[in-house]
Amino acid sequence: MTQALVVLTTLPEYASALKLAEDLAGAGLAACVNILAPMTSVYEWEGKLEKGQEHQLVIKTSIARYPEVEARIRRDHPYELPEIIALPVATGLGAYLDWIATQTLKSIS
Repeated sequence: MTQALVVLTTLPEYASALKLAEDLAGAGLAACVNILAPMTSVYEWEGKLEKGQEHQLVIKTSIARYPEVEARIRRDHPYELPEIIALPVATGLGAYLDWIATQTLKSIS
């Protein structure tokens, strides 16, 4: 079984979140991308406390596609230092995990 990953990133507006989600799924880099409702993020950046509205993307992919997912996020992300966190999927519904593997492996040459 291919190891599944959940990759998290945030974007500042819905349009950029939707574009990235469509690009990842359309290229076979992700089986599914959820765009969560707007949330407020609070963080320190360059010595100042910042807060802003963001959309969280929950990207379901395989470990084999992670390098390409990360590269695509870094290429298209508006932030200097985007959040990119990959979490391994320890277990889940076998048929769903198989679907993630199928969706993300079909476009690998």
